[in-house]
Amino acid sequence: MRLTTRARYALRLMVDVARNGGEEKPVSLASVSERTGISRGYLEQLVLGLRNARLVRGVAGRYGGYRLAERPANITVGQIVEAAIGPIFLVDCIEDASTCVRAEFCECRVVYSLINERVAEVLREYTLADLLDPNWVSDHGADQGDGALPIIPNTTGAEGRQSADPETDENPRLAGKIERDTGGLER
Repeated sequence: MRLTTRARYALRLMVDVARNGGEEKPVSLASVSERTGISRGYLEQLVLGLRNARLVRGVAGRYGGYRLAERPANITVGQIVEAAIGPIFLVDCIEDASTCVRAEFCECRVVYSLINERVAEVLREYTLADLLDPNWVSDHGADQGDGALPIIPNTTGAEGRQSADPETDENPRLAGKIERDTGGLER
């Protein structure tokens, strides 16, 4: 199972809006694009789902942009991910048993459902506020010998862009360790 690029970028967008404007000050997609390296066109697509899910609000005008619709502590990672990619279903038969002729007697469907529920629980458990808290990030991201990748510090240059290529998540420290996913969009 993979978290799509679309879901990851929606999380990055929300973290940036929360960090740079929050509920009060609108943040332009152009400035988010500069800081994150995600193209403005992709951000425009992502923000549609986030607005429909009532996670961000648009502010019109010269100094407009997007601001959070709620406090970061009230926005779960699951809400963001589902706004970007839809409901989390490991396999189609969990959502709709009629998609599989074996659904009624499949031995594996129970396991699929359990895995799906645990993933959904984790996504509901953590909030945007958690992602903004450097202590939470360092406590949960450190390599404890369990194969987890360490948190890579934000290495922004003078223009505010990351030194890694964020469009493909290429980072010299992680070369070859991250599979790429276009999130179903053509470039």
